[in-house]
Amino acid sequence: MGKYVFGVDLGGTTVKMGLFDTDGNVQDKWEIPTRKQDAGKLILPDIAEAIKNKMAEKNIEASDVTGVGIGVPGPVDGAGMIYKAPNLGWGVFSIKDTLSELLGGMIVEAGNDANVAALGEMWRGGGKGYSSLVMVTLGTGVGGGIIINGKILTGSTGATGEIGHIHIVDGEPETCGCGKHGCLEMYASATGIARLANRRLAKDDAPTVLRNGDISAKSVFDAVKNGDKVAIEIAEQFGDYLAKGLASVAAAVNPEAFVIGGGVSKAGPVLFDYIVKYYREYVFHGSADAKFTLAELGNDAGIYGAAKLVLS
Repeated sequence: MGKYVFGVDLGGTTVKMGLFDTDGNVQDKWEIPTRKQDAGKLILPDIAEAIKNKMAEKNIEASDVTGVGIGVPGPVDGAGMIYKAPNLGWGVFSIKDTLSELLGGMIVEAGNDANVAALGEMWRGGGKGYSSLVMVTLGTGVGGGIIINGKILTGSTGATGEIGHIHIVDGEPETCGCGKHGCLEMYASATGIARLANRRLAKDDAPTVLRNGDISAKSVFDAVKNGDKVAIEIAEQFGDYLAKGLASVAAAVNPEAFVIGGGVSKAGPVLFDYIVKYYREYVFHGSADAKFTLAELGNDAGIYGAAKLVLS
């Protein structure tokens, strides 16, 4: 085993990169732009070049590198094959083999970005000390990553952990981004909380500070912290829906912990006041004691998890 490992978190705008020692201590972090033209053909060569340049800068030999891990925004199976990433222009191909070849035969491991972030949180973040966990990312959408006994659960085409698309509400007239109706993402994401808030405000004229400005997940939870009754109603509904989804996940994978990340998690531990009680109400008793923690690595979870892919 070499002394170093590279972690790469490929996003739609930028590629975050990290150089780590094999104990998980970050030695350097940097970014390059994601060049998506020509159906994403430049992306992996750009990444390989950036890694080679960093090795030259730090006087690192290929024999000193254990390998390169990469998380990407699309379904990736256990063999490093991606099954389309439309926002990158990618079809179906082996990321593992392609990037390895560009790096002169270096070991490469690849995974879905949400799963990889979950691995990072397990290794060095909010999930430290647990080997079976579900990371829930509450951002523009709702993403998930599932780690069982220290390993990413990928599923047959890498689509495990799409918890935002668990069906929660029947008869929902609006359409989710996936094309279906009533998905968890429509109520528990940042945009989902704003949807719940707007619907609640339209219901009656109950006084609330939320009528005085922009409606967002942040404004709702700021109002909750100040005891606003209408905001608390919205938070209760959010917690109820999210808990239903997480109880369903727990029935299938029986995690030790849920690690909550993404922009909504910036509200802090107050979130758990509205999630945990409903979770305990809905969940099968075998998973009732799952712990709830906040993610700690923020935007670095992906590079940590990608590095851990190689070391797992």
